[in-house]
Amino acid sequence: MLRVLVVDSSRERAADVCAALALAGHQVAAVLPSAFELPAQVLATRPDVIFIQADSPSRDTLEHLAIMNRDCPRPVLMCSPDSDSGMIRRAVKAGVSSYVIDSVSPERLDALVEVAVAQFEAFQNLRAERDDATRKLSERITIDRAKGVLMRARGLDEDGAYHALRKLAMERGRKLADVAQDVIEMAKLLL
Repeated sequence: MLRVLVVDSSRERAADVCAALALAGHQVAAVLPSAFELPAQVLATRPDVIFIQADSPSRDTLEHLAIMNRDCPRPVLMCSPDSDSGMIRRAVKAGVSSYVIDSVSPERLDALVEVAVAQFEAFQNLRAERDDATRKLSERITIDRAKGVLMRARGLDEDGAYHALRKLAMERGRKLADVAQDVIEMAKLLL
């Protein structure tokens, strides 16, 4: 069972969506008439998925989505008759996981929610992998700079500088990259 936050300016459509979600075994966390309070409501209700039905997503809607996606990312399924490719790209950039052109029939809603969740999870995994690779590259650069400092200051070769850093990290019980950063900072003070 997923907790779904529904955003729709039409009460009738929102009621139909809520009924379809309940039939699919999901719980409606809240219903909003606009995305204006979306970031606050997401923090307050902690939904698993956000369903937005809009005649045409406004700039405000996309801005509130972007804020929500930055602060508390969630899978977002957006349905709109607006098939403009620029609008679709802006919606995806703002954090929409799945964009469906036209309205959603109750029979398809559960499957579309699952697609939005799967796409969101795939994107989050890619983001985590990118962040991890970026962190590792940054650490590698820091370690290489610290090795250079030690090579110049103590006349060590590259292996000797690496082993000196590694020994210092082990003695202090710290990460190699943190010790390397300390070496770089100390070199700045001494030079």
